[in-house]
Order: sequence, then structure tokens, then C-alpha cells
Amino acid sequence: MRFFSDNAAPVHPSVMAAMQAADAVDTAYDGDALSRGLDARFSDLFGCEVKALWVPTGTAANALALAALCPPYGGVICHRDSHVQNDECGAPEFYTHGAKLILGEGKGAKLTADEVTRVADAIADDVHRVQPHALTVTNATEYGCVYTPDEVAALGRLAKARGWGFHMDGARFANAVVTLGCTPAELVEGVDILSFGFVKNGGLSAEALVFFRPDLVEATERRRKRAGHLLSKGRYLAAQIHAMLDNDLWLETARAANAHAQILAKAAGVRLINPVEANELFLTMTAEEAARLRAQGFQFYDWAAGEIRLVTHWASVPREVEALARAIATL
Repeated sequence: MRFFSDNAAPVHPSVMAAMQAADAVDTAYDGDALSRGLDARFSDLFGCEVKALWVPTGTAANALALAALCPPYGGVICHRDSHVQNDECGAPEFYTHGAKLILGEGKGAKLTADEVTRVADAIADDVHRVQPHALTVTNATEYGCVYTPDEVAALGRLAKARGWGFHMDGARFANAVVTLGCTPAELVEGVDILSFGFVKNGGLSAEALVFFRPDLVEATERRRKRAGHLLSKGRYLAAQIHAMLDNDLWLETARAANAHAQILAKAAGVRLINPVEANELFLTMTAEEAARLRAQGFQFYDWAAGEIRLVTHWASVPREVEALARAIATL
């Protein structure tokens, strides 16, 4: 009974069907009708004109976005626990050709405008110090917390006032939207580039880079090619994204994942380290207690000393979720 990661979840049948439907001779790379149609799909979704590119991984999406927003001699402010800091194997630094990640703090892996201001103001404005050129946040965060529209807007205003680019890592953007009950547009005010995640939410191998600043697209297209992420049969990636957007499937799958997490949250009680606002749970637990759960067939990550992480997904088996909830409650 696996609660390791939503990356391990199966592909949604609608996504498989869409790729099968796309399995015909068409123009290569991103010249096919499905790829060309992404701009209109995302423009409709966000209620404004945007540009969209598919990429095969979240790492590529984040790193390409930061490369578009930050020069090699600049810095990117991010949270100390962010994915770009801890889980990208140096890809942001590699793609930007050396930009520095500047780390901030905050409960639940969330940055506030005050914290970002504190970090930035501590950097002397001289040639000897790396100057911030971009800000990046993750929604939902690496600790399963969500930024509200007001929080995002405040960070967006700060970034604009400072002349920085603003990127959002939305690997679990769908889970955040479902939790907040807001529109997608309300959650990206001030954002320049959004990494829109699909793989964790029912996709196979497709993420989207959504550009609210179209002037950043052309250079990113060249970086995507140079980095080896311009797939020759891109229509299969575009087909996945269209399938997830059709009939709001991306929200349906996120809603299921979040609901499973809430069942576990109720059982966890005071063990919860942070509020459960998406589909990840972080619990205090001794090594002996974790071993007892594993002995019953539950699989999960040890996160930090005395902490475990549980992740639900759209296809989590209800009886397995209920069984884990009972097992946690009886520890």
C-alpha cells in the first residue's frame, strides 16, 4: 500500500486515450495542431492572453522558467525547503549558467512578502554581491501548504516593485486551486511564468510552461531545444495536457487526491506538523511507530528526524486509505 509519492500514480485513462488518438502522422516537434492549440486552451483557462509550451518534466519547467527570468550573474530568492533548492540536482543553476539561489525562511515552506523583503534588504547593492533578479514560490508548497490569492498578489507586487521576475512552481497547482475554491486566474496575480503540473495529477510525461509575459517565450523555445527537451513527437505531450484540461479533469483528479488526504489528516490529529491543505501530510512519528506501520504493508518516506511524509493521489485506493487511517489512529 504505497503512499510514497503522487509521481508514482497511474496515468488517467483519458490521458492514455488522448495519446492513442494522437497516434497518427503529423508535423514533428511542436508544429502539430495539438501543440499549437495550447495557447488558446490556457488563454481561456486564465482569462487573458498567454503563451504555453510543453516540457516533459517539472525540473525542466522550473529550470527553463528561471533561466528566462534571471541572468547568470543574478540571484533567485526561494524558500530554503523549496524543490528548486533541494530536489533539482542543481538544474536551476545549470540552466541559468550560474545564477545563485538566495534562501528565505517561513513555516510550511511558505515565503511572505516581509521575509522576502528582509532577505533582499540584507544584500548590499554593490558589485561584490549577487543581486536578486527573480522570485520563485511553490504552490502547493513542499510541506503541503497553499498560498492564497492575496499572498501571491502581495509577492507579485513586491517582485514588480523591485524589478524582479516572478515564477510559480505549480507541480501541485491543481491541488491548491481545489483547496482554495478560487479560479486559476486568481492564484497567479503578478506571476510571469507558471510551471503547470500534470504528471502528479494524472498525466504521463507532460508539464506546461504558461507565460503571462509572451516576450519571454522565444528565448525559452531556444533554451528548450538546446537543453534537449524539444521532443520530436511533441503531439503526445500536448495530447496529455488537452485531455487533462477537458471537462476540468485536472480539478477532478486533484479533488480526489485532496479528499483522500483529509481522511488521513483526521486520523493523524496532533501528529500533523502543518495543516493539510493539499495531498501531502507530514506527521511526527518515532522510528518504532513507523516500523509498525510498515509491518502492516504501508510504504512511505521518512522525511526528517521523527517525521514521515504521506502522499495521496487521484487513484489512491479508498480501502487502503481507510486502513492507513485506522492504523495511524491506533498507534
